[in-house]
This record gives sequence, structure tokens and C-alpha cells, in this order.
Amino acid sequence: MKKFNITVEGKTYEVEVEEIGSTAAAVSRPTPASAPAAAPVKKPAAPVRAGSNEVRAPMPGTILQIKVTEGQSVKAGDVLCILEAMKMENEIVAPQDGVIAKIHVAKGTKAATGDILISLK
Repeated sequence: MKKFNITVEGKTYEVEVEEIGSTAAAVSRPTPASAPAAAPVKKPAAPVRAGSNEVRAPMPGTILQIKVTEGQSVKAGDVLCILEAMKMENEIVAPQDGVIAKIHVAKGTKAATGDILISLK
């Protein structure tokens, strides 16, 4: 077992590495050597800039939920759908006030970065 200090964004962590074979190694869970790490902050994804009529996928993922229906009025910041990416649920929000013109995806659909998810009018 070897111990190392690793600094990430100004915070130092002590880790232990165990040699398993000639080419593989396992790393133990890091423990803070200085200040504790801050808890991750969940932020809604910002899919498009204001003034656009299309809400696009900010990253590749799977649509878990659609929270709106066609013809529904929405306000800027309202959650339109939930996109799962890298095991995280990301809220895709309305960039502006409007009415849902068309929903281009369904629950379970895989979306690539830049795919149109929902159109507003």
C-alpha cells in the first residue's frame, strides 16, 4: 500500500493505492487532508439562449420524463423535461415564456447534444 497526496482545485486529499498486478491498481476512497469538499450543487441545464424557439439537448442522454404537453403555456425557468446524462438527472427548463408548439421526443428517447427536444412559440 502506498500513500499519496493529491491536490484538486486547491484542496489536498490523501489517497492509498494498492498494487494488484503488474499493470492494474485500485484506489481507496480519498479522505480530505485539509478542508472538506463542498457538496455538489444541482443546477438546471441551460439548453438554449433567450429568444430561441427551440429547446435543444445540452448533452447526450435519455429522456426520463416529459413535464409539459403541446399547447401548454410555460414561463421562463419552468421544467420542460428531465434528461438523464452520466447517471445524473438534469432539468431542461424553458429559456423564455411561451407556449409548447411541439414535443420532438418521448420518454425513453436517446438524445444527442444539440437535438431539438421541444419547440416553443
